[in-house]
Amino acid sequence: MKSIEVVAAIIRREDEIFATQRGYGEWKDWWEFPGGKMEKGETPDEALKREIREELSTEISVDEYLCTVEHDYPKFHLTMHCFLCSLLTEALHLNEHEAAKWLRKENLESVNWLPADQSIIEQLKKRINDEK
Repeated sequence: MKSIEVVAAIIRREDEIFATQRGYGEWKDWWEFPGGKMEKGETPDEALKREIREELSTEISVDEYLCTVEHDYPKFHLTMHCFLCSLLTEALHLNEHEAAKWLRKENLESVNWLPADQSIIEQLKKRINDEK
């Protein structure tokens, strides 16, 4: 089975988490944390900053490693390194996604998350509770 290694930005603003809706491909209309594939020679931080510039035309701070998710999709194995991030600029532009939302902890499950991203939600809710 093919393996893909990606990075994901869990962008936080006060009590909200940024979610994006895919506008293309087999998983069109599903929700995910923004990010993408690492290029040869890139560190996860470098890949994440580049992907967010490409996808959202904004700059982020990669604040803290959260987890790595291993998930088997029907056609490939995904390794996704997830990082808590914050915006360095407020402007966001959706260059690749169909839609985006800022979600509070209590409505994180109101969107149809991609299976690999879904596995992060409970961990993220616990993390938010622990910070209060």
